[in-house]
Amino acid sequence: MKKDQFLARRRALLVGAAALGAAAGAGLLALGTDDEPARSAVPAAGAPARRLPSKPSAYRLQPLTGYGPPVAERGRTPVRHEPLLRVSGRGRTMVLTFDDGPDRRYTPGILSTLREYDVRAMFFVCGEMAVDNKDLLARMADEGHVVGNHTWTHPLLTQLSRAQIRSEMERTSDVIEDAYGERPQWFRAPYGAWNRAAFQLGAELGMDPLAWTVDSLDWTTPGTRTIVDRVESGAAPGVVVLSHDAGGDRSQSVRALRDYLPQLLDSGYHITVPRREYV
Repeated sequence: MKKDQFLARRRALLVGAAALGAAAGAGLLALGTDDEPARSAVPAAGAPARRLPSKPSAYRLQPLTGYGPPVAERGRTPVRHEPLLRVSGRGRTMVLTFDDGPDRRYTPGILSTLREYDVRAMFFVCGEMAVDNKDLLARMADEGHVVGNHTWTHPLLTQLSRAQIRSEMERTSDVIEDAYGERPQWFRAPYGAWNRAAFQLGAELGMDPLAWTVDSLDWTTPGTRTIVDRVESGAAPGVVVLSHDAGGDRSQSVRALRDYLPQLLDSGYHITVPRREYV
């Protein structure tokens, strides 16, 4: 073989080997990416998110996409015949809930107290209040609270048609999704007035019905000390406490939380938010 032919053949082999090596390297990188999903972005502030919202608010970092296994679809929500009244959990676990807001006069004070003691709570919001206070819903999301659906106008559902109930629920869920970052998984009927349509439509919209175990009756403005006494006397493992952050003068509710929350914690209670048994 002539020297120039030998050199030409050698160059061809080297080029082929380099191309093969590059292709093999690319294959390993792709395999590593598929086998080891990239870590999801963490919310910009507050507690770790329960799960990444389908539509992050402006207060969250945009999550990375395109890597990792596909997200499983949420399981179908069962139609219940009565609302949940208690929550399960280990030890002395309680849930604090606040209805009818958000209200710029009172909700920030409640959020600040919860943040001070690193406690998560539930807020059942009305759409007509939430639509004008979306920044407060975004703050709830960032600080790890759960936002539930409390209808748009706080009507008595037992006096509405099925179409009207759906509208009240659906419009509120849309606002929550836009401001909070995900659609609500919990629903509470105003006045605790449930009917078959409310249970069925709530389930169709992916929500479980949650009532309460202890009513602070703070809406009657009985005095801060009375509210504190009612919450503390009703405290027990698994209870759900009902209070309000809107719908009237809720300054007593704000002051009462600052009093009973540290006392509950000092008594060994773990204040948390409920988790769905299915996704």
